[in-house]
Amino acid sequence: MIIKKSVINILALASVLTTTGFLLDGDAKDPSVLTRITEYVAMLTIIFVILSGFYFGVKAITKRLQIVK
Repeated sequence: MIIKKSVINILALASVLTTTGFLLDGDAKDPSVLTRITEYVAMLTIIFVILSGFYFGVKAITKRLQIVK
């Protein structure tokens, strides 16, 4: 259950960062709704994967360091 909560929190953070980035983007918006949704989902996926890798990587390293001590 702890991992599920962590994943949901990371997804929420990725969603906030993606929405902020999408709103602050200065490029001209494509009139196609499908393109906007595709770009949003792609950005959300990329940010989620990066944050998850960083979080679980640091967690694994700290767990191994605690075992060594």
